[in-house]
Formats: sequence, structure tokens, C-alpha cells
Amino acid sequence: MSIDWAALGQVFGVSLVVTVGMVGVFTLGILGTSRKAAPEQGGAAAAAGGAAGASALARTGAYACFALCAAAVAYGIYLIVA
Repeated sequence: MSIDWAALGQVFGVSLVVTVGMVGVFTLGILGTSRKAAPEQGGAAAAAGGAAGASALARTGAYACFALCAAAVAYGIYLIVA
């Protein structure tokens, strides 16, 4: 039995990069959903405007990150089953 060390190293490298990337994307998703609108100077909650738009953009980006993670998991399951 002979081991193809180059192929084994390639699989290790790709799996390491994809794992770190997916953890990073999932972390960005969590950060995006945990963002709250910043209060104004008076201490009241921020009204509709710049802060609310930024919060909506962060939430949309977070959902996109979660969708990317779900797509990666679905693709992995497809590779295992096929």
C-alpha cells in the first residue's frame, strides 16, 4: 500500500482553508444579526434614518452569510451522497 502524500497534503490544505472561511462567514452572520441601532445623543432609541438603514443592511448581509453557510453544508452533503 502506498500513500500519495501530495494528495493528502492538498486535501488537508483545502479543508483547513474552507473550514476557517466558513467559521469566519458564520461569525460575520452572527455579528450582523446582533447589531442594534445606536441611540442618539439624548439617550432615546435611534429613529428611522441612517442608523436604521445601516442596521437593515447588516441584517441583510448576515442573512446572506447564513445562506452561504447553508449552501456549503448542502453541497457537502451532496458530495457525500453522490
